[in-house]
Amino acid sequence: MRDEEPSTKTEAAYLRLRRDILTTRLEPGTPLKLGALNQIYGFGWTPLREALSRLEAEKLVTAVSNRGFAVAPVSRAELEDLIRAREVVELPLLEESIRKGGAEWESAVVTAHYRLSRCKFSPEDPSETAIEEWDERHAAFHAALVSAASSAWLLRFQAMVYDQLRRHQHFLSLAPMLRAARGRGGDFEKAVAALHDAMGIDHHTELMDAAFDRDIERARALMTEHISFTLQAFVTFEGVNAGEAA
Repeated sequence: MRDEEPSTKTEAAYLRLRRDILTTRLEPGTPLKLGALNQIYGFGWTPLREALSRLEAEKLVTAVSNRGFAVAPVSRAELEDLIRAREVVELPLLEESIRKGGAEWESAVVTAHYRLSRCKFSPEDPSETAIEEWDERHAAFHAALVSAASSAWLLRFQAMVYDQLRRHQHFLSLAPMLRAARGRGGDFEKAVAALHDAMGIDHHTELMDAAFDRDIERARALMTEHISFTLQAFVTFEGVNAGEAA
């Protein structure tokens, strides 16, 4: 029992920290001092240290020499790199799932699609809770789409890349765009409308239908377009900000 308790506490600390990093409650670059984390989360130093080591292995946390840990930074260059990595990994997984997936796979995709369709997120209600709910269900839909693939390593790498992309998307485009657009018109509304279209259910329905029709070429094209939405949203928001500043 003595051996299980630290493991349980470490897992709890790991999951709490991981969630707050992915949703950027803990923003990129934030120092992760053990004393401060203990005060915020209530976990002991050993579970926190072990949790941070696990998160460092996932590239969500960086170790700074003689200064402890910090939340891993984000950048446009890394966003572009992650998009390329996702295409390289996820497109073959999708193709394999389409070829091999049966009734159980289709059922899992339909369920994930339905749950995503029930999200109440909209630019008119850009609450953190609504964004996080959509984000989790969106991740579950894409995980279901590739779940019939057989490579455990590629699926693990796909999940890791996807999590990093979620963090980049949330910090660089989604949250700041919605905050900036409140009470603003013109180009900001256009930028948010484009983001809303990308996050809407229609494109996901097209992707699901192509997969179920076993139309690999169309499914790959739709997925490639879908993956690019993250960068497009960031570039659109960056352009609107630059134009307003000028």
